[in-house]
Amino acid sequence: MIDFLLNISASAAAAPLGVSGIWDAIVTDFSKLNTAAAWVVFGQVLMIDIMLAGDNAIVVGALAAGLPPEQRRKVILIGIIAALVLRIAFALVVTQLMQIVGLTFAGGLLLLWVSWKMWRELHHSGESPGSPEIEGDEDAGLKPAKSFAAAAWAVAVADVSMSLDNVLAVAGAAKDHPGILIIGLLLAVALMGVAANILAKYIERYRWIAWIGLAVIVYVAGKMIYEGYIDPQVGLGTLLG
Repeated sequence: MIDFLLNISASAAAAPLGVSGIWDAIVTDFSKLNTAAAWVVFGQVLMIDIMLAGDNAIVVGALAAGLPPEQRRKVILIGIIAALVLRIAFALVVTQLMQIVGLTFAGGLLLLWVSWKMWRELHHSGESPGSPEIEGDEDAGLKPAKSFAAAAWAVAVADVSMSLDNVLAVAGAAKDHPGILIIGLLLAVALMGVAANILAKYIERYRWIAWIGLAVIVYVAGKMIYEGYIDPQVGLGTLLG
């Protein structure tokens, strides 16, 4: 994880800043939270982490809902652990990922898909039996898998997509604020590891949180698509121009 933080620091400056530089970046960005711009960025990152951690848990629960209790619990545990590991893995290489031409643009499109899925969840109810272990997955609009293998595969595919989206969305929202970016990626890992089910419960109970989160994710998706096209170094436009 220290290497990942060093990479973040290196991407924000001409040369690696070291551990002290990481701390300086965090202090610098968070000392600017008295400005509206910094609060907007931090709020976007926090909402992205909350929504995608909770939504990840909801998707896992919905896909596992049709299995016998013992298999269902195994799939849910596998799904949460896999999402945690994938977030760490993607965070470790996020600076390299952001240098791939067109990936920011593709990440924005993936976020739009996540936004559509969230919107569908907000307009559906009672269409899945849900898993007792996860609150709110009854409204996911997803059909539960019919076997352990099918559920495990569907959860794996969902975890890869949503973990990549989470990391890219945080990087896209806070790329000009390395301190907030570092904290945002650490929060993404922490929330998925210890609070995903709790977040799913509160997102389901207080629907206004989901609507605010949806608006933030749509905005960040649009920003990533725009910047992922016009960026002179890694924008998709460099391939088409």
